[in-house]
Amino acid sequence: MDIVQRQGFYPPPPGASEILGVEVSGIIESVGKNVTKFKKGDAVFGLMGGGGYAEYAVMEEKLVIPKPDEITFEQAAAIPETWFTAYQALFLVSELKKGEDVLIHAGASGVGIAAIQLAKEAGAHHIFVTVGSDEKVKFCESLGATHAINYKTQNWAKIIAEKTSGKGVNVIVDFIGKNYAADNLETLGLDGRMVILAFMSGAQIENFNIAPILRKRLRIQGSTLRSRSVDYQAHLREEVYNHAIKDHFGCSHGKFKIFIDSVYDWKDIIKATEHMEANKSMGKIVVNVS
Repeated sequence: MDIVQRQGFYPPPPGASEILGVEVSGIIESVGKNVTKFKKGDAVFGLMGGGGYAEYAVMEEKLVIPKPDEITFEQAAAIPETWFTAYQALFLVSELKKGEDVLIHAGASGVGIAAIQLAKEAGAHHIFVTVGSDEKVKFCESLGATHAINYKTQNWAKIIAEKTSGKGVNVIVDFIGKNYAADNLETLGLDGRMVILAFMSGAQIENFNIAPILRKRLRIQGSTLRSRSVDYQAHLREEVYNHAIKDHFGCSHGKFKIFIDSVYDWKDIIKATEHMEANKSMGKIVVNVS
């Protein structure tokens, strides 16, 4: 999101800061006159419309989350956008159910890492992911992916067809767009659902056959989070907090793990974005504003 906004293709929603950054953690410096749930000095994290890469950030009270003592501020900052997006894509949009098969593209991304863990906890049968290196294959399988596929050396569509005996998957979470569009439709099974979160390979598709959509009764839906209403985001915040954050992060019996690829000082923000653009990261890239 930050990279695309910097390039001029993802403007912030009306009223939001034009400064980059939508997920933050820190100590509350002050609260508005109508705030009742938090006070100065509280350690918190959460999602915002923009302005995260600043010394002070302003957030709606409904979206603020108390930081568990068991996790660091860096770990807390790595949660909101990725876990909110993954939860929304799998359950609110795609309605993933126990025993279903799912394909998650960009499996080693922040959203992918969260989606793998959420799908596993929800009882998904086959959890397929695509990644760009053998190192990422091992990493995603350690998280719970039943089949991690290196798209640079393997044909992921063919492998999934073989593993599912030609039935395909029930749900696809896609970030790629153009280059995977045809194979995605073929990989979806009867009454399959696909949620499109981005189009990293492009949005314009030439000579595209939409017949599988009708033949297999497919449901394809785009989904964003930043442009949603505060009330929607607050509902999602409650869902994710109760399902994933509360009692499940940072403690010995917790179900979910937070993975940070690297932490940069905010003066090195160019290096941080270049690292992300190189597509070598596994987990979140965090910027320390000091």
